[in-house]
Amino acid sequence: MRRKWDPRVKAKIVLEGLTGRCVNELCRSHELRPGQYYKWREHFLKNCHLLFEREKRAPDKAELAIENEKLKRLVGELTLELNNGRSIR
Repeated sequence: MRRKWDPRVKAKIVLEGLTGRCVNELCRSHELRPGQYYKWREHFLKNCHLLFEREKRAPDKAELAIENEKLKRLVGELTLELNNGRSIR
């Protein structure tokens, strides 16, 4: 049966190895094969830059309400133009 490792535990173990602790000793203390440690380390090093990327935030309710009002106004203006026989471009 395979062990499920918590991502925080994986990160902690990888960081211990990166700070200079002997990998064999580290793996022994966590009952982990060195090959697995090196896979985690590789994954960690390939993806650690993602931590510093800005998260795209969702617009808040006030921003959505303002955008909604602008769109309603635009729809109203276009409807008036159509009803008056003008072309839209």
